[in-house]
Amino acid sequence: MLSEKSTATVRATLPAVGAAIGTITERFYDRLFAAHPELLRDLFNRGNQAAGLQKQALAGSIAAFATYLVARPDDRPDVMLGRIAHKHASLGVTAEQYKVVHQHLFAAIVEVLGEAVTAEVAEAWDEVYWLMANALIAIEARLYAEQGVLAGDVWREWTVAGRTEETADCATFRLRPADGAPAPAFKPGQYVSVQVELADGARQIRQYSLSSAPGGELRSITVKRVGGEPEGEVSGHLHAHLREGDLLRVSAPYGDLVLDGGDAPLLLASAGIGCTPMLSMLEQLAATGHRSPVTVVHADRSPAEHPLRDDHAALTAKLPDAAAHFWYESPEPGHPAARTGLVDLRSLPVPSGTRAYLCGPLPFMRAVRTQLLAKGVAAADIHYEVFGPDLWLAQA
Repeated sequence: MLSEKSTATVRATLPAVGAAIGTITERFYDRLFAAHPELLRDLFNRGNQAAGLQKQALAGSIAAFATYLVARPDDRPDVMLGRIAHKHASLGVTAEQYKVVHQHLFAAIVEVLGEAVTAEVAEAWDEVYWLMANALIAIEARLYAEQGVLAGDVWREWTVAGRTEETADCATFRLRPADGAPAPAFKPGQYVSVQVELADGARQIRQYSLSSAPGGELRSITVKRVGGEPEGEVSGHLHAHLREGDLLRVSAPYGDLVLDGGDAPLLLASAGIGCTPMLSMLEQLAATGHRSPVTVVHADRSPAEHPLRDDHAALTAKLPDAAAHFWYESPEPGHPAARTGLVDLRSLPVPSGTRAYLCGPLPFMRAVRTQLLAKGVAAADIHYEVFGPDLWLAQA
């Protein structure tokens, strides 16, 4: 996949580029937003930019992709590319934007590395970039086609059909297409992007998992209000302003954390608002009559802060061979001591052949994955979703 000549050059320069990749991505974003301020205003998450999270994720993906190509030049990391492509498709990213990224990324590389970027080095890393970019463009084209939309044209107006306060800082919004057309199909575990216009005119975008079953004319998202600006500016806007009858700009559904077909035993582990894709999965399992064992694991600060807690338990109870295990840091009186504090799977039976799905904060998912590996679950059978930039990849 990567030419022999470029493989040798990338292998030789990867340590230097890897050591400087954080600085390179920082300069890249500075250049990109100076030339195209509308991208920060209307496409990129300003909260992630302010916290440096998007820079870490980009640096991690570039380094991981280059390392993979050097180790396996005739292959490509499709799982990583697929996850990125789904995020891009939900934002309406187009092929033309990769040219803009290329321009400013390579200018940043030259600025940071200077004379070390010879013509040969530039050619090799250019090949790396376009291998990654063209792979993403192809996957995103397929994702757009599957939704029956033109590239980038993922947005529709939806009407808020109802709102429910789940906890002090979580609200569920039930949505229907404003044009009266059928709601697009989705797979349990997928998410949509939501775009809102804020007080300063910016049209910021965030992703939220669909928490309802795939069938029916309504779609539901459960939004946790995040404190602070700009991190919580979209969730805060939704909580403060979105009411029944209002219109909301929502993308087509995307996401690669979806239930595989088959009857394998399942483990659905979540923490906090990460329970939302698990509820959609549980509804689908109940609707399709799944009969193999299902282990439901959830961690939260307290029962009062557990979003959709009653639904989480009730949907688990609908399955013939399922059990829910909830861990709370501050439980109610009478809650089992073994389920107090952080999740500990040592006492839970995990059947052979289990497929696991994880969603929640990165430390939680790392801990659960480690415990599942220790219990014999294959790494390939542990799937995860990250809200926001994939820092798991960046830290790998």
